[in-house]
Amino acid sequence: MYDRFHLPAIVDALTDTPVIVINGARQTGKSTLCHQVIHAAMQEAQYVTFDDLTALAAAKTDPENFVAGLQRQVVLDEVQRVPELLLTIKKFVDQDRKERRFVLTGSADVMTLPKVSESLAGRIEIHNLWPLSQEEIQGNPSGFLEALISAESTFKAVHTPWDTLMRMMVMGGYPEVLARPSGVRQEKWFSSYMQSILQKDIRELANIDGLTEIPRLLEIMADRVGSLLNLTDVSRLLGMPKTTLNRYYALLQHVFLVVQLPAWTPNQEGRVVKSPKVFLNDTGLLCHLRGLDVTSLQQQRHQAGAVLENFVVMALLKQLTWAKPGEGAGLKAYHFRTHKGHEVDVVLEDRRKRLFGIEVKAAASVEAKDFKGLRYLQEMRPEQFQKGVVLYTGGEVLQFGQDLWAVPISALW
Repeated sequence: MYDRFHLPAIVDALTDTPVIVINGARQTGKSTLCHQVIHAAMQEAQYVTFDDLTALAAAKTDPENFVAGLQRQVVLDEVQRVPELLLTIKKFVDQDRKERRFVLTGSADVMTLPKVSESLAGRIEIHNLWPLSQEEIQGNPSGFLEALISAESTFKAVHTPWDTLMRMMVMGGYPEVLARPSGVRQEKWFSSYMQSILQKDIRELANIDGLTEIPRLLEIMADRVGSLLNLTDVSRLLGMPKTTLNRYYALLQHVFLVVQLPAWTPNQEGRVVKSPKVFLNDTGLLCHLRGLDVTSLQQQRHQAGAVLENFVVMALLKQLTWAKPGEGAGLKAYHFRTHKGHEVDVVLEDRRKRLFGIEVKAAASVEAKDFKGLRYLQEMRPEQFQKGVVLYTGGEVLQFGQDLWAVPISALW
């Protein structure tokens, strides 16, 4: 069992927040995390999963009496299957804000369910759980974000061999995959997993006939990770009406398989690209969909570059979910691109509008030209720009100018 770095924040939230939501794709470890929460802070809590058909039927038949029969502290797993329960939860929370505690999990984004935002406003704290990060797998927080935002902290000079890095990317972070001994068994798991997502989560979210088209759409998204989202182009490629495509794409987002990185758009109309970039939630799943293994990544460095960017973006998004004050809490992630070709893979912006840029390079050496996009951002926003980093596959921390650094990608974990 892996310790999840979200645990302290969730335990802290339970002291003053009646409803905690843990969102994440199926099989990312939500149930395991809930049992860790129970052990740490809710020893007398009741655990109910709506994958149990009897519990599901009881909750749907009479939500009020179902909740009335629960203990005052309870974990409700896969709550997106019973959206009608949420108004009832609000009622019981309002009757007893001090003692009532609900931890809800969802394999689909609970906040997209009708009227959830209004019904639980002011009563809810949301935690998004992604597949395991390398830090969680190895059991040691990296301190990367703290080093990025601090003038005193330094980055770790740690080298991970390219072959090891590729194995990390191909394996990904789903706990069940990490427990499997061979690539063949891991591939079997991913195939079954995709079938389960289609038959269970997506079918329940929307009554659709597109269960053959959605996997094809996901494959196209996998081929385009790190690229700007262009659904008009995808619509033509699939021969699918744009309205239908938008709906299917939204479903992939709602089950946390597809992740968007929005554009950082300062007040420079006409100069910057406003489209988001698209990524997948896990590089193991990405490699499965693209038919990649360690050998093929060794032979196709351009493919490895896209997978590596996805790997870094998700590593950063995971760290942002558990970051503490002074260690990256409050940072928001974007990408930056101008119509003239200047770009930065990831731009992190804090509440004070300070900017931290990150570039990803699938090479063991760095040159001055690799800082082109970061220098542009630095010159465009000199007062906001704090630090720029090129993450590369070498092992040295090197300075390339004022507030510009080459940093080993291994510093992320």
